[in-house]
Amino acid sequence: MSSIIAVTTTELDERQREPLLHNPRSLSNEEEEEITNTPSTSSSNASPPPTQRLLSLDVFRGLTVALMILVDDAGGAFPCINHSPWFGVTLADFVMPFFLFVVGVSISLVFKKVSSKPMATKKVILRTIKLFLLGLLLQGGYFHGRRNLTYGVDVGKIRWMGVLQRISIGYLFAAISEIWLVDSNTVDSPMAFVKKYYIQWIVAFLFCTFYMCLLYGLYVPDWEFEVPSTNLFGYEFGTKIVNCGVRGSLEPPCNAVGLIDRFFLGEHHLYQHPVYRRTKHCSVNSPDYGPLPPNSPGWCLAPFDPEGILSSLMAAITCFLGLQFGHILVHFKGHMQRLCLWSVCSFIILITGYVFELLGVPLCKPLYTLSYMCITAGASGLALTIIFYIVSLSFEYYLINIKINNE
Repeated sequence: MSSIIAVTTTELDERQREPLLHNPRSLSNEEEEEITNTPSTSSSNASPPPTQRLLSLDVFRGLTVALMILVDDAGGAFPCINHSPWFGVTLADFVMPFFLFVVGVSISLVFKKVSSKPMATKKVILRTIKLFLLGLLLQGGYFHGRRNLTYGVDVGKIRWMGVLQRISIGYLFAAISEIWLVDSNTVDSPMAFVKKYYIQWIVAFLFCTFYMCLLYGLYVPDWEFEVPSTNLFGYEFGTKIVNCGVRGSLEPPCNAVGLIDRFFLGEHHLYQHPVYRRTKHCSVNSPDYGPLPPNSPGWCLAPFDPEGILSSLMAAITCFLGLQFGHILVHFKGHMQRLCLWSVCSFIILITGYVFELLGVPLCKPLYTLSYMCITAGASGLALTIIFYIVSLSFEYYLINIKINNE
């Protein structure tokens, strides 16, 4: 999906003065590439201008990968940085929102100028399918008979949702909205900025409203699941009944997120080792995994997908918020303008999340609650702001040193 960016001589001179935009020596496939077609103006053999990259976004992405490796490797030894068993937020719970936020910012740079909306939509759909299928392949867990001649894929146990699948869903919604829901007017004032992107904001608000209505409005009846014969917790295998009969519960066994996943995906296609097995109800070593405590509830062995359908809908809003931060980057050229606007927006989102928590919406990553989304998206915005400032300052010093050495 390598693309060519159309840049006039004046624009190139202006961008070369931007300390955060760096020209790599070779074209790349990353999402910051812009999907446009450049008409040949001089000769067909003329080499295209190099793709420009946002260094601070690359640094943010790299630090997020490093954070993911840290919490995955050290989370077992230090449960305090591992994923929260259910309610609350730990260091590991910021990894997924950081990735989704970076995707949103990248999309704003990719689709800054779109020459053909149908062609861009086709590329988005193809990339979404590839990312979704890659997630299915990498997470595994659906093979059987690996030590005998019955080796093969057990279609009845494929886990359809996962980390890369969630990222692909967020990417799809954000990219389609950037292609089709953006006004074509020029941004020359704050009001023009609002008019250009207000439809996206309305769509994001409708997503949040739809999520909250389902989360608190769906009635969750009693349900049952099969305890596997290979469980190591002393439970007899067979069918277990979970007593619910409630509406608006956010507890592990009786929430609307699990209800929707069980209905559309089926219990055998959900994650079989949910994080709530580390709660005090289900582990004597909480917040780490451990043996079941005496008189533990039967739902401790029930499946639950932390990257389910409804929670992925709310996770897509993190991409939408990253998209708006990218719009600020595109339309406001002054570094201080960007830093101030990003800081204000980040604190507003953080305060909004805190207010929702005070109003009774708890922080919960498995459900991707509205308060959790706001807190982690606001933290993502602040992280990008700080990295942007540090990288900008460092690059300016680098250019100054080059100039001094040349003199």
